[in-house]
Amino acid sequence: MGQSKGEIQEAPEGSVSEELQTPTMYKVFILNDDYTTMEFVVNVLETIFHKTSAEATQLMLQIHRSGSGLCGIYTRDIAETKVAAVHEMAKNNEFPLKCVMEEE
Repeated sequence: MGQSKGEIQEAPEGSVSEELQTPTMYKVFILNDDYTTMEFVVNVLETIFHKTSAEATQLMLQIHRSGSGLCGIYTRDIAETKVAAVHEMAKNNEFPLKCVMEEE
């Protein structure tokens, strides 16, 4: 018997079903240091992490006061790209700013 348009065909019994798994997520942190300017950290947060000026300023102050600040939670590839971008931007501007990621 044929299938009519819009009818859903069921998978035959015994067929392999594919389960989608949620990817592992990673937290990205910027670490405080005594040499990188506050203005540069705000710029990094706005440019790389797409924070608003107010969010970037608030997060920069948290980094300054507590030693680190959570910039975002991403999949592994995106987190690695963000960390590398921070390090490249800091290197190009001659700052020792460090950024790290850890599994959530």
